[in-house]
Amino acid sequence: MAEIKTSGRPIDQLLEKVLCMNILSSDYFRDLLRLKTYHEVIDEIYNQVDHVEPWMTGNCRGPSTAFCLLYKFFTMKLTVKQMHGLLKHPDSPYIRAIGFLYLRYLGDFKALWGWYEPYLKDDEEFSPGSSGRMTTMGVYVRDLFLGQYYFDTLLPRIPVPVMRTAVASLEKMNLPTKPSGSIGDSSRGSEETSRRPPSVKASLSVSFGQRAPHRASTRDSSPIRRTVAPSPYDKDGGNDSRRSPSIRRSQSRDLSDRENSERDRGRDRERDRERTRDRDRDRDRDRYRDQERERERGRDRDRDRRYDHERDRERDRDRRRDYDRDRGRDRDRRYDYDRRSIERSRRDYERSRSRSRSRSHSRSLHDQGTTLDQQRTPPRDESKEKKAASSNLAKLKDLYGDFSTQKDNVGDDRAPNRDTSTEEVIRLGGSWR
Repeated sequence: MAEIKTSGRPIDQLLEKVLCMNILSSDYFRDLLRLKTYHEVIDEIYNQVDHVEPWMTGNCRGPSTAFCLLYKFFTMKLTVKQMHGLLKHPDSPYIRAIGFLYLRYLGDFKALWGWYEPYLKDDEEFSPGSSGRMTTMGVYVRDLFLGQYYFDTLLPRIPVPVMRTAVASLEKMNLPTKPSGSIGDSSRGSEETSRRPPSVKASLSVSFGQRAPHRASTRDSSPIRRTVAPSPYDKDGGNDSRRSPSIRRSQSRDLSDRENSERDRGRDRERDRERTRDRDRDRDRDRYRDQERERERGRDRDRDRRYDHERDRERDRDRRRDYDRDRGRDRDRRYDYDRRSIERSRRDYERSRSRSRSRSHSRSLHDQGTTLDQQRTPPRDESKEKKAASSNLAKLKDLYGDFSTQKDNVGDDRAPNRDTSTEEVIRLGGSWR
């Protein structure tokens, strides 16, 4: 479930500084750390809260139980569903009142009237203060929206356009457009005697380092002192009729001066609050500007980082492309070298095969020629050859004489005699035809 849309102010600036510091330093608020869930806080409200004033009754210097539990809700950041459960809770009207206070202090001003409008005619009765004065929930909600003070504590100022819209809606519903006093007077300093005296508030302001109001003005503005009757033992006996007109005029002048000083002091306080709000607004604007500047610097750094990353990726792609191109070139060169080697070896192989083929062909031709010659040459007749050789030898002997005897005598020491004449004839020149 979505959280309630808030005004954006820190929770320590929602309440007055004195009240906030008293809540944070109280033992009861420290004890509330044991409560972890939304329902446990609701049970604590049901058991402990009997009024919704900011301070405890009497002269005690402590915050009320209701506002300690309200600050506990501030730290929990309620959701829309939980807020509806608070505003419609049937068990206790103080649970509902704390829900309306949560919206008045922390909620978004533009959405505040949308939360309050359905409950303007709620007739559940309860006593917001410790005096026992009864009122209805609708009147309480209307006064909470229209008022500037909540039991002498300052409420967050509602923007004028939102207030005009709310007043117009109240006029249409025939409801009063002025606070009815169920949450105290519209200005500080009330006539009710049950309210905590301003002197205690002044002492709290001094103890926390804040500027306290003037002691005389505080004493004069005290509701208890204003309601105390004059003593019968006074010099004048408390009879105004015996006093002279000059004394009455001086008293009226003192009263008017006191009222003027109170008015001026209220204007000074309002001016100080406006200055504080302006400083806070300027501080928030400067902080927002610094955050925007830091975000812009972060975006620039991210953009530069992305640019460097893209540049590195581009360099890696170029390097990988160059590497792939070099590898492709090496592969092409290796392929060309292998192809040339294969072609060279193929040519050598073809050349060697052609040589061996021609050699074998020539050998086969030679063998064929030999066989043909053998086939064409008729077989020799040895007897005829011998006869022819002998006839030729006889013819030689007739021409050159018989040298066989001489050769025999000379070659006795060199070679043995030859018996046949055929061998001699063959050695000299072969057979005759």
